[in-house]
Parts: sequence; structure tokens; C-alpha cells
Amino acid sequence: LYDGSWARGSLAAVASASAARLALTLAARHGVPAARPEGLGAAVAGVVPAGGAALAALAVTALAAAAGALLGWSDALRAALAVLLALVAAEALLRHCVRRFGGVTGDVFGALAETAATVTLVVLALGH
Repeated sequence: LYDGSWARGSLAAVASASAARLALTLAARHGVPAARPEGLGAAVAGVVPAGGAALAALAVTALAAAAGALLGWSDALRAALAVLLALVAAEALLRHCVRRFGGVTGDVFGALAETAATVTLVVLALGH
């Protein structure tokens, strides 16, 4: 991803994994229903308080920016932007799935994680 810079590659790997897990946290917030009464979606739908999810998003974005700042101000901005855009993409997919399926399932959670990780990596790759 970042030829010649193990530090930027490491930042990309950690930021993408963190954004993926954060997308799962946001999808498990209060107000997001399960599509079915059984399965992973039913087990985790609505278990995260909305305020806690927002605080987690703020913390992960700030930590990504702080890690990027070790490499320079542009990397700090790029890392924070990558996480935020990953969350926007994951939220768009989440809303589509809730409309389409009536809620979340385990597969929806998997798709959200992959979407967030991919968007993070694409933003970081395009910005360098």
C-alpha cells in the first residue's frame, strides 16, 4: 500500500481494522433493530448506547489522527478523514440494509466491517 514506508503501511493496517470494528459498534447501537429474532443480529442489535457509540467514533477518529500526526500533519488529516469516510459508507450501507431487510443480521455486520476497512484503505491509498 505504501511502498517504502512501513510506518504508513502500519498506520493503514491499524486504521482500517479499527474503522471496521467501529462500524460494528455503531451498527449495534440503540435504535438499530435485528432483522430476525435469532442469530448474531438479534444478539447484538441495540446493545450499545447511542452516546457510547458516538464517543467511540470520536475516540477512534482522534486516535487515528494522533497516529497519523507522528508522520506529519497531512497524514493526521488523511487518517482522520479515512475513518470518517469509512463510517459514512458503513452508515449508508447500514441504513440500506435496515430498509431492505428490516434490521441487521450477522451477514450485515460482516459487510459493514469489510466496507469500512476497504474505504479506509482506499482513502489512505489515494491520498498519498
